[in-house]
Parts: sequence; C-alpha cells; structure tokens
Amino acid sequence: MVHIRFEGRSYDLAENQLGVTAGMNDTAIKERLAQHFDVAGDRFQFYVVDRRPSGDLIVRPEAVYG
Repeated sequence: MVHIRFEGRSYDLAENQLGVTAGMNDTAIKERLAQHFDVAGDRFQFYVVDRRPSGDLIVRPEAVYG
C-alpha cells in the first residue's frame, strides 16, 4: 500500500496502481506519483518517502519546524 498526502488530501493506492515495485528509489516513486496525479515531476521534489517495516510506503511533504 502507498499512502500519499498531496495538496491537503490523503490517498491510499495499491503499488500496482502506480507501477511501484520493491526496490524502486525515491526519485522513481515520485515520478510515478507525478504521472498518476498528472502534475509536473518537480511537484514532489520536497516530499519524503518513508518505508515502513510492513512494506507500505508513506509519501508526504517534508516537515518544517520553527
């Protein structure tokens, strides 16, 4: 499962919906997300890909504190 927080909304998508496979790097995952949401690839430039022990992915904006 890939959980995405994008533009204030949350989405849960299966890996096969996005074409994401095990071992893909962050850049490739962000490119697939940009294609899925039909936006420019740089829209995910400041997003973090968090790999959970369960195998799920969480893609979210970087947290900025202070």
